[in-house]
Amino acid sequence: MKALFSLLVILSLSGCAVIPGAHIPFNQEEDDSIDLEKMVDIYAITPKLLRERMAKPETTPVFNHQLEMEIQDYDYTVNRGDILNITVWDHPELTIPAGSDRSPSEAGNWVHSDGTIFYPYVGEVKVAGLKVTEIRDILRKELAKYIATPQVDVTVASFRSKRVYLTGELKQPGTQPITNVPLTLLEAVSNAGGLTEAADWTNVTLTRNGETKRYSLRDLYRQGDTRENLLLRPNDIIHVARNDAAKIFVLGEVGKPTSLNIGRSDITLAEALADAGGFVQATADASGVFVVRKAPDDTGKIAEVFQLHARNATALVLADQFVLQPRDIVYVTAAPIARWNRLITQILPTVQMVYFGSVTERELTD
Repeated sequence: MKALFSLLVILSLSGCAVIPGAHIPFNQEEDDSIDLEKMVDIYAITPKLLRERMAKPETTPVFNHQLEMEIQDYDYTVNRGDILNITVWDHPELTIPAGSDRSPSEAGNWVHSDGTIFYPYVGEVKVAGLKVTEIRDILRKELAKYIATPQVDVTVASFRSKRVYLTGELKQPGTQPITNVPLTLLEAVSNAGGLTEAADWTNVTLTRNGETKRYSLRDLYRQGDTRENLLLRPNDIIHVARNDAAKIFVLGEVGKPTSLNIGRSDITLAEALADAGGFVQATADASGVFVVRKAPDDTGKIAEVFQLHARNATALVLADQFVLQPRDIVYVTAAPIARWNRLITQILPTVQMVYFGSVTERELTD
């Protein structure tokens, strides 16, 4: 980070005289160990660069075969806390009536903490961990001892045993039940009302069995990359982070130096400059618009620097096509005359003090 700051200082000076107070002294021995020319790649923002670096590759939706297979094989298993609705046709005495003032969950058979239910003629039945079809077969087999060819139907009236937890930047965070309908990450986020404006949709984490993995809803929404979607399991924790870290910084000769959140929409260099109040016309050097970006780790560099010569409208078109990335630093240098004026402004009080001091001394001498 110190090297990046040193780079900004060099850009601001642009080879001119150092203005008092406009630089921060660093340990000279440490500075000499950093050869910025070798540690930084510098590019001019040109149409060719935009074609090579900013062109969006054509994407086709990626089909998630594993997810599709998991959904096809999915079958809900009953567990403690669930409420079952059991019907034995033509035998109303075995079916708990659900009157107008009783909901199906109130009229159903609750799965106790030991994983059992009680049913007439059958007694206690262990149902935890079983599918409804398996429970139906058990009841039909036991009831056949008392009823000729019993017709039994079993459904889950209320899903209470399994849930997932959604936290963070969602419009309706909270818990969602796991039901007989497979629940995916995309559906859970949709059920929670979607993302808030402060959400970082590239940073959605899923914690399962003590392990946390990161997923990108951006790739899922924009590119149809269903590899970022998955089937949720009981006790999964989904967290959508804030986009506080997804910022860019606009510094130098702009109307209001600031930091900007990228949000879920890309932001271009032109938009960033406009949001920061544009150039300070009296002092900005339009040919010295720089974007400083952390270089990829595998390059051995500390930064990439992109320079825009924004002296005409064509250059602003290029700026509107240059998409910024999180943590980019946009820096607008001062024009040479502005640096000279600042130098004069800072040394003028000293010159005046020396001058008036000399005049006063001469008058006293006379």
